Order: sequence, then structure tokens, then C-alpha cells
Amino acid sequence: MTTEGIEAVFMETHNWGKSVKFFQGLGYELEFATDHNSGRLRSSTGPSLFIAEIPADRQPQVQLVLKVADADAFATADGVELETPFEDTHFGTRMAAVRDPDGRLWGLQAPGRTEA
Repeated sequence: MTTEGIEAVFMETHNWGKSVKFFQGLGYELEFATDHNSGRLRSSTGPSLFIAEIPADRQPQVQLVLKVADADAFATADGVELETPFEDTHFGTRMAAVRDPDGRLWGLQAPGRTEA
């Protein structure tokens, strides 16, 4: 199974409130916020933004996240290795990561498991 394009941009920030206000000024709406200074914003088109506050002693990073329809059915092609396997997140999805030939980390996001 292949990916389905860019699902989200994962961004770290030193100030959650200022970052939310900045992106709201650019037309994004806060979809949900967690109780630990993170959350997802959406615009009418394009990928969502997931922003998480980090301590001041860390350099903020940005990571693109590719959409995967089904984590259990996902298989990597030749030349692609999972850096980290799919794991459940605290926000209801499953995430994994791959590293490109230049060393950049790419997130893979699939829907969370459904309870039967």
C-alpha cells in the first residue's frame, strides 16, 4: 500500500498560544486542543497543522506527515524502511516514520484502530 499525499504538517513551537493566534490570522481554525499545549488546526483546503509546544532549550522542528489509509495493510517498497513502526497516539491516530535518503524524517499517519 502506498501513501495518499500530505496529511499534516507537524510543528513544534516555544509558544502554543502565539502560534495558534498566528495561524488563525492566516485562516486556520482550531479543531481541537489538548491539555498539554498542543492541538490541530485546519483550513478549508490542504493539510492540517498539528502544533506542539516544546521547552525553550529545544530547537523547534517541522515534519511533514503523509497519509496512510490502513497501518496494518501498509508495506514499504524497496529502498524504504520504517524508522519507527506504527504506534497509537494520544490523539487517536497511528503514527510511524521513515527516513529519506538525505536523512530527513517523514511521518506516516493512519487512522486509529477501531474497537469492535
